[in-house]
Amino acid sequence: MAKNVKKRSALEKRVQIQNTLEGYRRFDFDYIPMGDNWTSPDADFNYRKKFPEVLINVFWRTLLKVCAPFALKLLYSAKVTGKENLKAIEDRGALCVCNHISFLDTLFVRQAVGHYRSYHTMTQENNKNGIGGHIIRHGGMLPFSSNFSASKHLNTEIERLISAGKIVNFYAEKAMWVNYKKPRPMKDGVFSYAVRLNAPVLPIFCTFDTDKKGRMRKLRINILPAVFPDETLARRERMATMRRQCEAAWKECYERAYGKPLEYLPDRRKGKLAPRPADTAAAETATAGEATATTLSAGEMPAEIIPAATANAATIPETPEAKVE
Repeated sequence: MAKNVKKRSALEKRVQIQNTLEGYRRFDFDYIPMGDNWTSPDADFNYRKKFPEVLINVFWRTLLKVCAPFALKLLYSAKVTGKENLKAIEDRGALCVCNHISFLDTLFVRQAVGHYRSYHTMTQENNKNGIGGHIIRHGGMLPFSSNFSASKHLNTEIERLISAGKIVNFYAEKAMWVNYKKPRPMKDGVFSYAVRLNAPVLPIFCTFDTDKKGRMRKLRINILPAVFPDETLARRERMATMRRQCEAAWKECYERAYGKPLEYLPDRRKGKLAPRPADTAAAETATAGEATATTLSAGEMPAEIIPAATANAATIPETPEAKVE
């Protein structure tokens, strides 16, 4: 007679997926399907809104500025810390890196650095059709594109915004892992812009508690000291140094907020530890030893992990509810 198997909750599935990916060091893997209701920006995509579209921008930004603080306070008891670090860069344009842990984390960044000052780079899949896409495009979204001409226009617009004293946010971890508390390795893209434009990078790291159902509570949006390019270094070393400094700032913030050292699950890649079944990943506990900041190639990860992760993610509701310690 078959044994009754307890059906896993959406939270348990999410934790399992994140723990499995963490164990295989796939920190940049997007396990949440993006769907196909989006359009890749082409050569005619309007990154810089002009009259009368600028009036639509003002409308949506003003609405968010009025409503978002109340929503964040009600949902998460959100508070911003480190405002002095934003004041330190004064009116200078800057890039920003924030951990990508919620469908609403652009609101977290807006709350920290200003609703009229912030702009947000996103993958082209976020350039949605319909009213949702309309709102985020006029609220400061800067979607990347596979189109060469569109990419040139994006670069020009980012340069203009930085020159105008704006703050352009990048999700340097690449993928969104909902309610994942640990910092993940950053990609080089934002630091390439920082070096080319000689602009500082402002790290923001969000920390939070979770309730018994894994829902985010007591959100703290922590603005950390800006990192500046060292012009005495060669270009690549300048980028690498800024990345290391931002990652170190995130790590220090994590350890201070949660009162424990940053530790990842055991490394399960080939040559590290023997892989264990994916369905035991949620039960793993962190052990001593910090993980390397490398990601692994698709061939190093068991073939069943990625499809299983994507399939499971499709059943997870798109709400910021998960608990990953």
